[in-house]
Amino acid sequence: MPKKEKTIVAQSPGRINIIGEHTDYNQGFVLPAAIDKKTVFHLQKNATDDSVHVTANNVNEQFYFDLNSFKPVTNGWQNYVMGVVHELQKLGANLSGFNARFAGDVPIGSGMSSSASLECSLAIGLNELFNLGFDKWQLIKAAQMAEHHFVNTKCGIMDQFASIMGKKNKVMLLDCQSLAFEYFPFDLGAYQILLLNTNVSHTLSSSAYNNRIEECESGVSLISKQFPEVKSLRDVTRSALEQCSPALPDKIFKRCQHVVTENIRVKEATKALLGKDFRKLGKLIYESHDSLQHNYEVSCPELDYLVQYTRDKDYVLGSRMMGGGFGGCTINIVEKKWVNNFIEQTARSYRNHFGFDLSPYEVSIENGADIDKNHPLY
Repeated sequence: MPKKEKTIVAQSPGRINIIGEHTDYNQGFVLPAAIDKKTVFHLQKNATDDSVHVTANNVNEQFYFDLNSFKPVTNGWQNYVMGVVHELQKLGANLSGFNARFAGDVPIGSGMSSSASLECSLAIGLNELFNLGFDKWQLIKAAQMAEHHFVNTKCGIMDQFASIMGKKNKVMLLDCQSLAFEYFPFDLGAYQILLLNTNVSHTLSSSAYNNRIEECESGVSLISKQFPEVKSLRDVTRSALEQCSPALPDKIFKRCQHVVTENIRVKEATKALLGKDFRKLGKLIYESHDSLQHNYEVSCPELDYLVQYTRDKDYVLGSRMMGGGFGGCTINIVEKKWVNNFIEQTARSYRNHFGFDLSPYEVSIENGADIDKNHPLY
C-alpha cells in the first residue's frame, strides 16, 4: 500500500494598518498589525512530477497548471498562486507536483489585504512541504514580488510583512527602507478598533495605485535636482519639500506632501501609544484621512461619509480610510461601551444615504503566519 502523503496546513492573517498609508512603497514608515482573519491552505504532494491542482473553496473554483510552463491569466486569484510559485522557483526552490486547497475569511476588497494573506499562507506552506529552508524575509519578499510580476500591482512590503511577522496584541513600526522594525504594545484601554467596510470597490483602484507610484517617482526625480541625496520620498524633509514646491506641479506636490507628513504622523503615533495618549492618536488618524482625501486623492464618497459621520462623536477618537483606497474599510477607534450603538446608528445612516449596507468588523490583533503542526492531517 503506497505511503499517504503528509498534509501541510498553513495559515496567514490579513492585517490592519493603524497609520502610515501609501508610505511603504515610498520607503517610509508604517504601523500595521496582523488580525484574527486569515487564509488557510491545505497542501499535499501528488504523484506527478510537475502538475499543480488548486481549489479555491470560497468560490468553488479549480485550477490546474504545469510547474514548467505557466503565465498570468486575465485577473483572478490564480495569479496570486502562480506568482508565489514563480517567485519561489526564482529563489531556487525545487518544487514538484502538489495539490492545494484554500479558504479564508479576510473580506476581499476590504483593505485588510486578503491578497497578502493568500500569498503568505501559500509561501510558508510550500516552504514547509518541500523543506525549502527559506527564512521569513525571503518569503515576505517572494509574496510581494508575486504581486509585482503576476498581478501587476507594484505594492510595498507592508502587507506581506504584517501577515508573516505579526504578534498578538502588538503593532509594528516598520522602516520600509532599512526593514528594521519594532513591536509596540497595543492596549487601548476603554477603546477598541472597529472596521467599517463600505462594501464598494471602485474600478479605478488598481490603475490609480500604480499611477500614484509613478507620481511619487516624478516628485523624487524633481526634488533630487535640488537635493541630490534624495533617493525616495522617505529622504525628503518638510522644509526641503517647501523649497522645491515652485518646481513641482501642484498634483505632484500634493502627492509628496502626503507621504512626507504621513511619515511624521507614524512616528508621532508611536509616541502617543507609548504615552497612552489615545486622543492624540485619534487626532493623527483624522489628519491622515484628510491628507489621503485631499492630497493623495485615493478616498471616495463612501469612505469620506463614514469618516465625517464620526467627527462630532466624543466616543470616537479617530477614523480614516485604510488600505489602497477607492473603497474598502475605515478604521475607527471607538469607546467599547458605545460600539453597538455606534454600529447601529452608522449603518442606518449609511444605508439611508447610499442605498446599501456597510459591514462592521470588530477585530483583534493576533500572531502572524504559521504551520498548524497540531492539525490531525499533519
